Amino acid sequence: MSTHLTEQAFSSLPLHETLQNGLRSAGFEFCTPIQAQSLPLLLSGQDVAGQAQTGTGKTIAFLLATFQRLLTEQPIQNWDGKQPRAFILAPTRELANQIAKDAHLLNKDAKLRIVVAYGGKDYEKQKTAITDGVDVLIGTPGRLLDYHKQRVFNLKFVQAVVLDEADRMFDLGFIKDVRYFLRRVPKPTERLGMLFSATLSYKVTELAYEHMNNPEKVEVAAGKVAGDRIEESIYYPANEEKIPLLLALIKRIQPSRGIVFVNTKRVADRVWGFLEGNGHKAALLSGDVPQKKRERLLKHFQDGEFPFLVATDVAARGLHIPEVSHVFNYDLPQDAEDYVHRIGRTARAGASGVAISFACEDYAFSLPDIEQYIKHKLPVEVASDEHLEQVLPAKKPEKRPPTHHHKQSSKGNRNNKRPHRSHRKPAGSQAN
Repeated sequence: MSTHLTEQAFSSLPLHETLQNGLRSAGFEFCTPIQAQSLPLLLSGQDVAGQAQTGTGKTIAFLLATFQRLLTEQPIQNWDGKQPRAFILAPTRELANQIAKDAHLLNKDAKLRIVVAYGGKDYEKQKTAITDGVDVLIGTPGRLLDYHKQRVFNLKFVQAVVLDEADRMFDLGFIKDVRYFLRRVPKPTERLGMLFSATLSYKVTELAYEHMNNPEKVEVAAGKVAGDRIEESIYYPANEEKIPLLLALIKRIQPSRGIVFVNTKRVADRVWGFLEGNGHKAALLSGDVPQKKRERLLKHFQDGEFPFLVATDVAARGLHIPEVSHVFNYDLPQDAEDYVHRIGRTARAGASGVAISFACEDYAFSLPDIEQYIKHKLPVEVASDEHLEQVLPAKKPEKRPPTHHHKQSSKGNRNNKRPHRSHRKPAGSQAN
Protein backbone atom coordinates (compact mmCIF):
# COMPACT_ATOMS: atom_id res chain seq x y z
CA MET A 1 0.00 0.00 0.00
CA SER A 2 2.92 2.36 0.66
CA THR A 3 3.55 2.93 -3.06
CA HIS A 4 0.04 4.26 -3.35
CA LEU A 5 0.07 6.70 -0.42
CA THR A 6 2.17 9.76 0.41
CA GLU A 7 3.34 10.97 3.81
CA GLN A 8 0.81 13.80 3.68
CA ALA A 9 -1.75 13.12 6.42
CA PHE A 10 -5.32 14.37 5.99
CA SER A 11 -5.18 15.53 9.63
CA SER A 12 -2.50 18.10 8.70
CA LEU A 13 -4.76 19.77 6.10
CA PRO A 14 -6.97 22.73 7.11
CA LEU A 15 -10.18 20.75 6.64
CA HIS A 16 -13.46 21.43 8.45
CA GLU A 17 -13.83 19.37 11.61
CA THR A 18 -16.83 17.42 10.26
CA LEU A 19 -14.75 16.37 7.24
CA GLN A 20 -11.87 15.25 9.45
CA ASN A 21 -14.40 13.13 11.36
CA GLY A 22 -15.76 11.69 8.09
CA LEU A 23 -12.24 10.80 6.93
CA ARG A 24 -11.41 9.17 10.24
CA SER A 25 -14.56 7.05 10.35
CA ALA A 26 -13.96 5.99 6.71
CA GLY A 27 -10.42 4.95 7.66
CA PHE A 28 -8.61 7.51 5.46
CA GLU A 29 -5.35 8.61 7.04
CA PHE A 30 -2.82 9.50 4.32
CA CYS A 31 -3.29 11.16 0.93
CA THR A 32 -2.71 9.53 -2.45
CA PRO A 33 -0.42 11.54 -4.81
CA ILE A 34 -3.33 13.30 -6.58
CA GLN A 35 -4.88 14.24 -3.21
CA ALA A 36 -1.55 15.49 -1.80
CA GLN A 37 -0.95 17.66 -4.86
CA SER A 38 -4.44 19.02 -5.50
CA LEU A 39 -5.95 19.52 -2.03
CA PRO A 40 -3.60 22.28 -0.76
CA LEU A 41 -4.32 24.22 -3.98
CA LEU A 42 -8.08 23.66 -3.85
CA LEU A 43 -8.31 24.50 -0.15
CA SER A 44 -6.57 27.79 -0.84
CA GLY A 45 -9.22 28.61 -3.46
CA GLN A 46 -7.19 27.74 -6.58
CA ASP A 47 -8.95 26.02 -9.51
CA VAL A 48 -7.38 22.70 -10.56
CA ALA A 49 -7.26 20.76 -13.83
CA GLY A 50 -5.99 17.33 -12.81
CA GLN A 51 -4.70 14.46 -14.88
CA ALA A 52 -5.35 11.29 -12.96
CA GLN A 53 -6.51 7.82 -13.82
CA THR A 54 -9.54 6.36 -12.22
CA GLY A 55 -8.60 4.56 -8.99
CA THR A 56 -6.07 7.21 -7.86
CA GLY A 57 -8.30 8.85 -5.25
CA LYS A 58 -9.34 11.92 -7.26
CA THR A 59 -13.00 11.56 -6.17
CA ILE A 60 -12.15 12.04 -2.50
CA ALA A 61 -9.95 15.04 -3.45
CA PHE A 62 -12.69 16.94 -5.27
CA LEU A 63 -15.39 15.99 -2.76
CA LEU A 64 -13.32 17.27 0.18
CA ALA A 65 -12.65 20.56 -1.65
CA THR A 66 -16.35 20.88 -2.59
CA PHE A 67 -17.62 20.15 0.93
CA GLN A 68 -15.02 22.46 2.48
CA ARG A 69 -16.22 25.32 0.27
CA LEU A 70 -19.86 24.79 1.30
CA LEU A 71 -19.06 24.39 5.00
CA THR A 72 -16.77 27.41 5.33
CA GLU A 73 -18.32 29.97 2.99
CA GLN A 74 -21.65 31.75 3.18
CA PRO A 75 -24.17 30.83 0.46
CA ILE A 76 -24.48 33.30 -2.43
CA GLN A 77 -26.87 36.17 -1.60
CA ASN A 78 -30.61 35.45 -1.95
CA TRP A 79 -30.11 31.66 -1.85
CA ASP A 80 -33.51 30.13 -1.07
CA GLY A 81 -32.12 27.16 0.90
CA LYS A 82 -33.12 24.69 -1.81
CA GLN A 83 -31.02 25.28 -4.94
CA PRO A 84 -27.73 23.37 -5.38
CA ARG A 85 -24.53 25.01 -4.10
CA ALA A 86 -22.27 22.42 -5.71
CA PHE A 87 -22.62 20.78 -9.12
CA ILE A 88 -20.74 17.60 -10.07
CA LEU A 89 -20.97 16.20 -13.60
CA ALA A 90 -19.94 12.65 -14.51
CA PRO A 91 -20.18 10.90 -17.90
CA THR A 92 -21.81 7.63 -16.76
CA ARG A 93 -24.38 6.57 -14.19
CA GLU A 94 -21.91 4.11 -12.65
CA LEU A 95 -19.47 6.93 -12.02
CA ALA A 96 -22.20 9.26 -10.71
CA ASN A 97 -23.27 6.54 -8.28
CA GLN A 98 -19.70 5.91 -7.17
CA ILE A 99 -19.17 9.63 -6.49
CA ALA A 100 -22.41 9.74 -4.49
CA LYS A 101 -21.29 6.70 -2.48
CA ASP A 102 -17.97 8.37 -1.58
CA ALA A 103 -19.82 11.62 -0.84
CA HIS A 104 -22.08 9.90 1.72
CA LEU A 105 -18.99 8.38 3.33
CA LEU A 106 -17.45 11.83 3.95
CA ASN A 107 -20.79 13.42 4.81
CA LYS A 108 -21.39 11.48 8.01
CA ASP A 109 -21.00 14.57 10.24
CA ALA A 110 -21.26 17.36 7.68
CA LYS A 111 -24.97 16.64 7.05
CA LEU A 112 -25.01 18.19 3.57
CA ARG A 113 -27.93 17.24 1.33
CA ILE A 114 -26.61 15.08 -1.50
CA VAL A 115 -28.71 14.07 -4.51
CA VAL A 116 -27.63 11.93 -7.46
CA ALA A 117 -29.54 12.05 -10.78
CA TYR A 118 -29.00 9.93 -13.90
CA GLY A 119 -31.02 8.45 -16.74
CA GLY A 120 -32.56 5.01 -16.97
CA LYS A 121 -34.72 5.01 -13.84
CA ASP A 122 -36.38 6.82 -10.90
CA TYR A 123 -37.35 9.90 -12.91
CA GLU A 124 -39.95 11.27 -10.48
CA LYS A 125 -38.07 10.12 -7.38
CA GLN A 126 -34.89 11.97 -8.40
CA LYS A 127 -36.91 15.03 -9.39
CA THR A 128 -38.61 15.14 -5.97
CA ALA A 129 -35.28 14.72 -4.18
CA ILE A 130 -33.96 17.81 -6.00
CA THR A 131 -37.06 19.98 -5.41
CA ASP A 132 -37.03 19.04 -1.70
CA GLY A 133 -33.69 20.86 -1.45
CA VAL A 134 -30.13 19.93 -2.35
CA ASP A 135 -26.65 21.17 -1.47
CA VAL A 136 -24.55 18.88 -3.67
CA LEU A 137 -26.07 17.78 -6.97
CA ILE A 138 -24.26 14.92 -8.71
CA GLY A 139 -25.34 13.49 -12.04
CA THR A 140 -25.01 12.73 -15.73
CA PRO A 141 -25.51 15.44 -18.37
CA GLY A 142 -28.66 14.04 -20.07
CA ARG A 143 -30.90 13.71 -17.02
CA LEU A 144 -29.66 16.96 -15.44
CA LEU A 145 -30.23 18.85 -18.69
CA ASP A 146 -33.79 17.54 -18.81
CA TYR A 147 -34.47 18.69 -15.22
CA HIS A 148 -32.76 22.04 -15.74
CA LYS A 149 -34.84 22.84 -18.83
CA GLN A 150 -37.97 22.01 -16.81
CA ARG A 151 -36.76 24.41 -14.11
CA VAL A 152 -36.54 21.67 -11.49
CA PHE A 153 -33.37 23.46 -10.27
CA ASN A 154 -31.20 26.41 -11.28
CA LEU A 155 -27.44 26.96 -11.13
CA LYS A 156 -27.29 30.59 -9.93
CA PHE A 157 -26.05 29.72 -6.45
CA VAL A 158 -23.34 27.21 -7.33
CA GLN A 159 -20.06 27.73 -5.44
CA ALA A 160 -18.18 24.65 -6.63
CA VAL A 161 -18.23 22.91 -10.01
CA VAL A 162 -16.63 19.54 -10.81
CA LEU A 163 -16.22 17.92 -14.22
CA ASP A 164 -15.09 14.35 -13.71
CA GLU A 165 -13.57 12.34 -16.57
CA ALA A 166 -13.84 15.31 -18.92
CA ASP A 167 -12.21 13.40 -21.78
CA ARG A 168 -15.00 10.83 -21.57
CA MET A 169 -17.58 13.65 -21.84
CA PHE A 170 -16.07 14.46 -25.24
CA ASP A 171 -15.97 10.78 -26.27
CA LEU A 172 -19.63 10.27 -25.42
CA GLY A 173 -20.78 13.43 -27.19
CA PHE A 174 -21.85 15.29 -24.02
CA ILE A 175 -19.65 18.31 -24.51
CA LYS A 176 -22.45 20.53 -25.82
CA ASP A 177 -24.46 19.78 -22.66
CA VAL A 178 -21.41 20.44 -20.48
CA ARG A 179 -20.92 23.87 -22.09
CA TYR A 180 -24.65 24.56 -21.59
CA PHE A 181 -24.19 24.07 -17.82
CA LEU A 182 -20.91 25.97 -17.62
CA ARG A 183 -22.54 29.00 -19.21
CA ARG A 184 -25.23 28.98 -16.50
CA VAL A 185 -23.18 28.75 -13.33
CA PRO A 186 -21.65 31.88 -11.73
CA LYS A 187 -18.50 33.35 -13.32
CA PRO A 188 -15.24 31.37 -12.85
CA THR A 189 -13.95 33.99 -10.38
CA GLU A 190 -17.01 33.48 -8.17
CA ARG A 191 -16.78 29.71 -7.72
CA LEU A 192 -14.25 26.92 -7.27
CA GLY A 193 -13.64 24.97 -10.48
CA MET A 194 -12.31 21.41 -10.71
CA LEU A 195 -11.75 19.29 -13.79
CA PHE A 196 -10.32 15.78 -13.78
CA SER A 197 -9.42 13.69 -16.78
CA ALA A 198 -7.29 10.63 -17.52
CA THR A 199 -5.69 12.73 -20.26
CA LEU A 200 -5.33 16.48 -20.47
CA SER A 201 -5.66 16.50 -24.24
CA TYR A 202 -5.77 19.74 -26.21
CA LYS A 203 -9.59 19.86 -26.24
CA VAL A 204 -9.88 19.13 -22.51
CA THR A 205 -7.27 21.79 -21.65
CA GLU A 206 -9.06 24.28 -23.87
CA LEU A 207 -12.33 23.59 -22.02
CA ALA A 208 -10.55 24.12 -18.69
CA TYR A 209 -9.05 27.47 -19.65
CA GLU A 210 -12.27 28.68 -21.20
CA HIS A 211 -14.50 27.94 -18.20
CA MET A 212 -12.17 28.00 -15.19
CA ASN A 213 -10.29 30.65 -13.26
CA ASN A 214 -6.68 30.20 -14.40
CA PRO A 215 -6.55 26.52 -13.31
CA GLU A 216 -3.39 24.99 -11.93
CA LYS A 217 -2.43 21.82 -13.81
CA VAL A 218 -1.82 18.82 -11.58
CA GLU A 219 -0.49 15.67 -13.25
CA VAL A 220 0.09 12.41 -11.45
CA ALA A 221 2.69 10.03 -12.85
CA ALA A 222 2.17 11.44 -16.33
CA GLY A 223 5.54 9.99 -17.34
CA LYS A 224 4.08 6.52 -17.30
CA VAL A 225 0.41 6.62 -18.06
CA ALA A 226 -0.34 2.97 -17.25
CA GLY A 227 -0.19 2.00 -13.59
CA ASP A 228 3.18 0.80 -12.26
CA ARG A 229 1.53 -2.04 -10.42
CA ILE A 230 0.03 -3.56 -13.56
CA GLU A 231 1.93 -6.40 -15.21
CA GLU A 232 1.25 -5.98 -18.94
CA SER A 233 1.82 -8.40 -21.82
CA ILE A 234 0.72 -8.92 -25.43
CA TYR A 235 0.08 -11.96 -27.64
CA TYR A 236 -0.20 -11.99 -31.45
CA PRO A 237 -2.88 -14.61 -32.19
CA ALA A 238 -4.50 -15.19 -35.58
CA ASN A 239 -8.22 -14.41 -35.46
CA GLU A 240 -9.20 -18.08 -35.14
CA GLU A 241 -6.74 -18.58 -32.27
CA LYS A 242 -8.21 -15.91 -30.03
CA ILE A 243 -10.92 -17.99 -28.32
CA PRO A 244 -8.64 -21.02 -27.78
CA LEU A 245 -5.89 -18.75 -26.45
CA LEU A 246 -8.24 -16.95 -24.07
CA LEU A 247 -9.54 -20.25 -22.71
CA ALA A 248 -6.00 -21.64 -22.41
CA LEU A 249 -4.80 -18.59 -20.48
CA ILE A 250 -7.80 -18.76 -18.16
CA LYS A 251 -7.12 -22.44 -17.53
CA ARG A 252 -3.45 -21.77 -16.82
CA ILE A 253 -3.79 -18.55 -14.76
CA GLN A 254 -7.09 -19.28 -12.95
CA PRO A 255 -7.97 -15.56 -12.48
CA SER A 256 -9.90 -14.87 -9.29
CA ARG A 257 -11.86 -12.09 -11.01
CA GLY A 258 -11.35 -11.06 -14.64
CA ILE A 259 -12.82 -8.60 -17.13
CA VAL A 260 -12.65 -9.47 -20.85
CA PHE A 261 -12.89 -6.34 -23.02
CA VAL A 262 -14.16 -6.53 -26.61
CA ASN A 263 -14.94 -3.85 -29.20
CA THR A 264 -18.41 -4.85 -30.38
CA LYS A 265 -21.61 -6.30 -28.98
CA ARG A 266 -21.52 -9.18 -31.49
CA VAL A 267 -18.09 -10.29 -30.25
CA ALA A 268 -19.22 -9.79 -26.64
CA ASP A 269 -22.09 -12.26 -27.23
CA ARG A 270 -19.68 -14.72 -28.84
CA VAL A 271 -16.99 -14.58 -26.14
CA TRP A 272 -19.65 -14.85 -23.43
CA GLY A 273 -20.98 -17.96 -25.17
CA PHE A 274 -17.59 -19.66 -25.31
CA LEU A 275 -16.79 -18.86 -21.68
CA GLU A 276 -20.13 -20.24 -20.50
CA GLY A 277 -19.83 -23.25 -22.83
CA ASN A 278 -16.46 -24.09 -21.31
CA GLY A 279 -17.61 -23.92 -17.73
CA HIS A 280 -16.67 -20.31 -16.87
CA LYS A 281 -19.58 -18.33 -15.38
CA ALA A 282 -19.65 -14.90 -16.98
CA ALA A 283 -21.74 -11.73 -16.90
CA LEU A 284 -22.28 -9.87 -20.18
CA LEU A 285 -22.28 -6.07 -20.20
CA SER A 286 -22.82 -4.08 -23.39
CA GLY A 287 -24.55 -0.83 -24.24
CA ASP A 288 -28.05 -2.23 -24.72
CA VAL A 289 -28.32 -4.04 -21.39
CA PRO A 290 -31.19 -2.38 -19.45
CA GLN A 291 -30.15 -0.48 -16.31
CA LYS A 292 -31.79 -2.81 -13.77
CA LYS A 293 -30.25 -5.91 -15.33
CA ARG A 294 -26.91 -4.11 -15.61
CA GLU A 295 -26.90 -3.34 -11.88
CA ARG A 296 -27.85 -6.93 -11.08
CA LEU A 297 -25.05 -8.35 -13.27
CA LEU A 298 -22.47 -6.00 -11.77
CA LYS A 299 -23.57 -7.00 -8.30
CA HIS A 300 -23.19 -10.71 -9.16
CA PHE A 301 -19.70 -9.98 -10.52
CA GLN A 302 -18.75 -7.85 -7.51
CA ASP A 303 -20.01 -10.53 -5.13
CA GLY A 304 -17.90 -13.12 -6.93
CA GLU A 305 -20.87 -15.15 -8.25
CA PHE A 306 -19.46 -14.73 -11.77
CA PRO A 307 -15.66 -14.83 -11.96
CA PHE A 308 -15.78 -13.14 -15.40
CA LEU A 309 -17.32 -10.04 -16.92
CA VAL A 310 -17.37 -9.68 -20.72
CA ALA A 311 -17.74 -6.00 -21.56
CA THR A 312 -17.59 -3.42 -24.32
CA ASP A 313 -16.09 -0.02 -23.53
CA VAL A 314 -19.39 1.13 -22.08
CA ALA A 315 -18.12 -0.58 -18.91
CA ALA A 316 -14.54 0.66 -19.13
CA ARG A 317 -14.99 3.78 -17.05
CA GLY A 318 -16.59 4.73 -13.83
CA LEU A 319 -16.95 1.18 -12.58
CA HIS A 320 -15.41 0.74 -9.19
CA ILE A 321 -15.03 -3.01 -8.83
CA PRO A 322 -12.55 -3.99 -6.14
CA GLU A 323 -10.19 -6.93 -6.51
CA VAL A 324 -10.22 -7.38 -10.29
CA SER A 325 -7.11 -9.51 -10.69
CA HIS A 326 -6.93 -9.69 -14.51
CA VAL A 327 -7.99 -7.63 -17.50
CA PHE A 328 -7.99 -9.30 -20.92
CA ASN A 329 -8.07 -7.06 -24.00
CA TYR A 330 -9.59 -9.70 -26.28
CA ASP A 331 -9.78 -6.93 -28.89
CA LEU A 332 -7.21 -4.15 -28.69
CA PRO A 333 -9.07 -0.84 -28.29
CA GLN A 334 -8.90 1.47 -31.29
CA ASP A 335 -8.27 4.45 -29.03
CA ALA A 336 -5.04 4.49 -27.00
CA GLU A 337 -6.73 6.27 -24.08
CA ASP A 338 -9.24 3.44 -23.78
CA TYR A 339 -6.36 1.01 -23.24
CA VAL A 340 -5.38 2.95 -20.12
CA HIS A 341 -8.97 3.06 -18.87
CA ARG A 342 -9.46 -0.64 -19.46
CA ILE A 343 -6.34 -1.82 -17.69
CA GLY A 344 -7.08 0.68 -14.91
CA ARG A 345 -9.93 -1.64 -13.84
CA THR A 346 -7.26 -3.73 -12.13
CA ALA A 347 -4.61 -2.66 -9.58
CA ARG A 348 -7.00 -0.29 -7.82
CA ALA A 349 -6.33 1.29 -4.45
CA GLY A 350 -2.76 0.06 -4.23
CA ALA A 351 -3.31 -3.56 -5.27
CA SER A 352 -1.42 -5.10 -8.19
CA GLY A 353 -2.96 -6.59 -11.33
CA VAL A 354 -2.36 -8.25 -14.68
CA ALA A 355 -3.38 -6.95 -18.13
CA ILE A 356 -3.12 -9.32 -21.11
CA SER A 357 -3.82 -8.05 -24.62
CA PHE A 358 -4.35 -9.76 -27.98
CA ALA A 359 -3.03 -8.01 -31.10
CA CYS A 360 -5.00 -9.92 -33.75
CA GLU A 361 -5.22 -9.42 -37.51
CA ASP A 362 -8.07 -6.91 -37.15
CA TYR A 363 -6.77 -4.68 -34.37
CA ALA A 364 -2.96 -4.99 -34.30
CA PHE A 365 -2.78 -1.63 -36.08
CA SER A 366 -3.77 0.07 -32.80
CA LEU A 367 -0.66 -1.16 -31.00
CA PRO A 368 1.89 1.51 -32.10
CA ASP A 369 -0.45 4.30 -30.92
CA ILE A 370 -1.03 2.55 -27.60
CA GLU A 371 2.69 2.03 -26.95
CA GLN A 372 3.47 5.61 -27.90
CA TYR A 373 0.76 6.84 -25.56
CA ILE A 374 1.80 4.73 -22.55
CA LYS A 375 5.48 5.48 -23.27
CA HIS A 376 6.65 1.87 -23.13
CA LYS A 377 6.63 -1.30 -25.20
CA LEU A 378 4.34 -4.14 -24.18
CA PRO A 379 6.30 -7.33 -23.40
CA VAL A 380 5.49 -9.96 -26.06
CA GLU A 381 4.38 -13.44 -25.03
CA VAL A 382 4.32 -16.36 -27.46
CA ALA A 383 1.43 -18.80 -27.52
CA SER A 384 2.76 -22.25 -28.35
CA ASP A 385 0.63 -24.70 -30.34
CA GLU A 386 0.35 -27.00 -27.34
CA HIS A 387 -1.40 -24.22 -25.39
CA LEU A 388 -4.05 -23.92 -28.03
CA GLU A 389 -4.50 -27.63 -28.75
CA GLN A 390 -5.14 -28.46 -25.10
CA VAL A 391 -8.26 -26.31 -25.17
CA LEU A 392 -9.82 -27.08 -28.54
CA PRO A 393 -11.29 -30.51 -27.73
CA ALA A 394 -12.87 -29.14 -24.55
CA LYS A 395 -14.81 -26.47 -26.35
CA LYS A 396 -18.58 -26.76 -26.55
CA PRO A 397 -20.92 -25.16 -29.08
CA GLU A 398 -21.67 -21.53 -28.53
CA LYS A 399 -24.45 -20.75 -26.07
CA ARG A 400 -26.00 -17.34 -26.46
CA PRO A 401 -27.81 -15.21 -23.92
CA PRO A 402 -31.43 -14.62 -24.92
CA THR A 403 -31.40 -11.36 -26.88
CA HIS A 404 -33.72 -10.00 -29.53
CA HIS A 405 -31.01 -10.72 -32.12
CA HIS A 406 -31.29 -14.40 -31.30
CA LYS A 407 -35.04 -14.36 -31.78
CA GLN A 408 -34.66 -12.79 -35.19
CA SER A 409 -32.11 -15.35 -36.32
CA SER A 410 -34.43 -18.28 -35.65
CA LYS A 411 -37.51 -16.57 -37.11
CA GLY A 412 -38.62 -18.01 -40.41
CA ASN A 413 -36.42 -20.99 -39.69
CA ARG A 414 -39.04 -23.24 -38.20
CA ASN A 415 -38.41 -26.23 -40.48
CA ASN A 416 -34.70 -26.06 -39.89
CA LYS A 417 -34.40 -26.08 -36.11
CA ARG A 418 -30.66 -25.31 -36.13
CA PRO A 419 -29.84 -21.81 -37.36
CA HIS A 420 -27.16 -21.75 -40.03
CA ARG A 421 -24.50 -20.33 -37.67
CA SER A 422 -24.47 -23.47 -35.50
CA HIS A 423 -22.85 -25.45 -38.35
CA ARG A 424 -19.66 -23.48 -37.81
CA LYS A 425 -16.72 -25.44 -36.61
CA PRO A 426 -16.38 -25.07 -32.84
CA ALA A 427 -12.68 -24.28 -33.21
CA GLY A 428 -13.37 -20.59 -33.13
CA SER A 429 -12.76 -20.08 -36.86
CA GLN A 430 -14.85 -16.91 -36.69
CA ALA A 431 -13.31 -15.89 -33.39
CA ASN A 432 -13.38 -12.30 -34.31
